[in-house]
Formats: sequence, structure tokens, C-alpha cells
Amino acid sequence: MKTVLRISIYLIVFVVVVGGAGTIGFVNTMNDVMSVYDKAAPALANVQVPKYDANKPTVAVLLANESTEVFDFLVPYEMFAMTEAYNVYGVAPDREIKSLTGGLDVVPHYSFYEMDAMLGKSPDIIVIPFMPILDEKKYAPVREWIRKNASAQTTLLSICNGAENLADTGLLNGKSAATHWGDIDRLMKQYPEVQWVKDRRFVPQGNIVSSAGLTSGIDATLYLISQQLGEDAAKKVAVEMNYPSYDYVKNPQMKPFTAGLGDITFILNNAYQWNKVKAGVLLYNGVDELDLSAAFDTYAASGTTTTLTVSSSNEPIVTKHGLNLVARYQIKSVPKLAKMIVVGAEAESAAVKDINEWNASGNSAKLLYLHREAADRFAMDPAFEDLAKQEDIGTAKFAAKRLEYRATDHLRLEGRSFSFEAFGIPVLLGALSLLISFFIDQRFIRRKKI
Repeated sequence: MKTVLRISIYLIVFVVVVGGAGTIGFVNTMNDVMSVYDKAAPALANVQVPKYDANKPTVAVLLANESTEVFDFLVPYEMFAMTEAYNVYGVAPDREIKSLTGGLDVVPHYSFYEMDAMLGKSPDIIVIPFMPILDEKKYAPVREWIRKNASAQTTLLSICNGAENLADTGLLNGKSAATHWGDIDRLMKQYPEVQWVKDRRFVPQGNIVSSAGLTSGIDATLYLISQQLGEDAAKKVAVEMNYPSYDYVKNPQMKPFTAGLGDITFILNNAYQWNKVKAGVLLYNGVDELDLSAAFDTYAASGTTTTLTVSSSNEPIVTKHGLNLVARYQIKSVPKLAKMIVVGAEAESAAVKDINEWNASGNSAKLLYLHREAADRFAMDPAFEDLAKQEDIGTAKFAAKRLEYRATDHLRLEGRSFSFEAFGIPVLLGALSLLISFFIDQRFIRRKKI
């Protein structure tokens, strides 16, 4: 009896100390990544809206009231805009500032009501990024608007776990669909009426196209462009992006990723990387959307880095293709940073005024020109390589896997094999739990007569 009690004490203390600390760390990391804009809004009189051309089809890229996956929103938005053949807008339940994962904040071009009034019909394409359903009341307008506009004349394109948002509407019932490899088993149980496909980068089903994990959304978007504008138009976009995997557009068949032992790096980073690197991301007019996504969906999503948006003034920043961004910090007021990330191959000339102001501010954080000498590379590649140097190779490899990025053979990953902090802290906590258990054992159990 006493032996069973002692073993139980050791197990309980271990779970409470190691598991409890890890759970708190994981929740704090997720809250950080999913944080929403909570500062006083700047004057938004200067918000720019791309001109509407009635002769072009319209693409509405959705934003939720709470949080929207940064890659899922930014990259399809940019790709459709790059063709110059569509009206492309960020659309949300209202015109308030909306947050993307990692802390990038966007001002929608139109509210749902304004979009309906302007078009007088449904958009030609609705892009559905992953929008976590955290608060049913806040999310409900998104579901209702998708259902309202799901006519046969509208193409619905879900990106990554945006398939969950689409399944939530019931519009995928009886249809095949793809989603992120890490969530597909959960969604198979939650939405059994959907025929979930594990081995395709994207799945066309009538007027619905669903994509697998994040970068698979590039293939799905290129596929849709090729169907509507022709393959030359799709290839032109892929070339301009330096996208290395166009073959999937013609043949989306793939060997699916599955959870493996190496993925524990991601879990431990999120749970036990308590001393996170604090990195600024400089927002400047003309910044490229895909380049921005490379920073936010590589560093912030790895569980190792807190990303803070920084600009020179408290006014909206307009991206290369007309998105309005709002920085949470200005150069004069930003907290102490470990480094300042500047994205874009032409950043040193395009953002020269902002860079000069940063250099004159007295902040000691080193400027990292993420895409310097990388004009001919896909935007994510330098981010994976720098993440390996900042953290470790295991973290960088999982970042690519999480993004479902397949062209990894050419990456030059240099750094430690694994994270000493992420693995070391749970080991130390485990040792602490043994000491606590030993004390309880000696003080209360061994002396107790049972």
C-alpha cells in the first residue's frame, strides 16, 4: 500500500510541476501569437482602398473579428493582386483594425455590408483563411456571410485550416477537401460528413477549392488563376514569387506529412522557451506581403520569438498591393529588441528614411536585412536559414514542415542541432519534481504507519 502511494506521489508531483509549467508556457505562447490589436487606434482617415473596376472579377479575402492566420491572408491576397486582373480586397465584419497571427494588424478595405452594397452581388472569389473560432458571438458574422454568398457563381477557396471554417458552414458536407496535416485527424472526427483527403496539396470540388497546409495554398491559388486566366498568367505569378514547386499545380499528389518524434521540438519550444527573442518587424510603405509573411509565419509561429510591428509614425502603412497595416509601436517608443527584421530584397533603398530614423534612434538592436542578396529566392528560404542560426536546426526544419513547404533540399541550415532551453528546462523541472517528491516521501510517507 505504501509503495503504491509513494509511486502515485512521484507521478502526481511530476505531472503538476513539469506538465503544469509547460501548459502555462504553451498557453502564454499561443496568447502571444494570437494577440489582437488593443491600443488606441490611430487616425484612419488616410486608409487607401484599391480602385474598383467593374470590368474585373472581385476577390474578397476574409478577416475575422479576432484573429486570422497571417500567411493564409497575405499570400493569396498578393497573388491575386499580382495578376492585375482582379479587384482584390480585405473584407471583414466591420472596418475596425483586425489582427493576423504574430501581431500584424490590418485595416479592412470594406465591411461585409459595404462589400455587398458596392457589388450588388456576391464576390467572384471568396478566400477563406484559417480563422480560429474562439468566441462564437464574434465569429458568427463570418459564417453567415460565407453562407450568404455561397452561390454557384462564387468560387470558395479555403487556405490551410480555412477548410475548418468552410466545414463549419456545412458547405463541405458530402464533398472532398484538404487541410493542414496536423489537424486533419481532428477534423475527420469533428466533421465526418466531409471526405478529408490527406495526399493532395489541393482539392477542387465544383466551385470549391480547398488546400492543405499553408504553402499548399500557393498551389491552390495558382491552380485557380490558371483555370480563370490561363496557365501563362499562373506561371508568371510563380516566377515573380520565385516559387519552386509549380509542378504541384498540375499534379497536386503528395506524400502526406505525419506527426513524428522530431516534432517534439515545436511542442517544447512553445511550452518551455520562456526567454523568447523579442524581434521587431519594420513596416514601411511598399513592403511586400509575402516577404512580411516570411517573418511572421516563421519566427512568431515557431514558439521561440515574439514579433513586434514597428513603423516611423502612427499612421497606416500601405503595402505593395494596397493593404493598410497599423504598427503597434513606433520607432521612438518600441521596447528593447534583440533584433529588427527588415524584409524585402530592395528594403535598403525602399525603406531608407525609416532605416535612417531607426539608426538615429539609439536603439542597439541589430538590423537584419532578411532578404538581402536573396532577390532570386523564395521569401521563406532566408527566414528558415536565419531561424536555424537564431535557435537550432530542428526548429527550422519543423517550421518548414508546419508550413508544408516541400522544397527544402536547397536550404542552408546552420546552427545547433536542438534547443538547449526547450529541452533543458523540462529536464530541470523533472529533477525539481523528484526532489519535491523525495521530500514528501521522507517527511510524510516513510514515517507514516499504514
